[in-house]
Amino acid sequence: MAKTNRFNLPFRRRRQLKTDYKKRLALLKSRTPRLVVRKSNANTVVQIIEYRPDGDVILAQGSTAQLAGFGWKASQGSIPAAYLAGYLAGTRALKAGVSDVIADLGMQEPYHGGRLFAAVKGALDAGLSVPASDSAFPSEERLSGTHIDESMPKLVEAVKKKVGA
Repeated sequence: MAKTNRFNLPFRRRRQLKTDYKKRLALLKSRTPRLVVRKSNANTVVQIIEYRPDGDVILAQGSTAQLAGFGWKASQGSIPAAYLAGYLAGTRALKAGVSDVIADLGMQEPYHGGRLFAAVKGALDAGLSVPASDSAFPSEERLSGTHIDESMPKLVEAVKKKVGA
């Protein structure tokens, strides 16, 4: 009997559909910090990550869970909350000296006008330079939350002012 495998087993994170190593290598070769957006049903996390040989380093972070400290009282799983999380991460990245980033959406399905692109738009509005197409971003009505409630744009602007201050 043979004592070796007749096939190669893919890496564990690839089998679990967590990492696309070909895409990750292309992003790392650019030597540009990555704007990593990860979402769950109730939360969106935006991080600015820089590759280092001994491990990735998080330079700045913003999440919808942190928005409560800035006066956010609405849902954390909404498009306006994802936009504000991207805005928060973008302002923190600018304070850390990062101005150019590349979007890393991972293995998530990128829907035009969805939360992933709302977070990227928030980082872009904060002042970061992110290569992205304007057609992928949600409309201004959805970013401000008009589709949820008529009073939502005031809340979004109030949180943006507190984050930017």
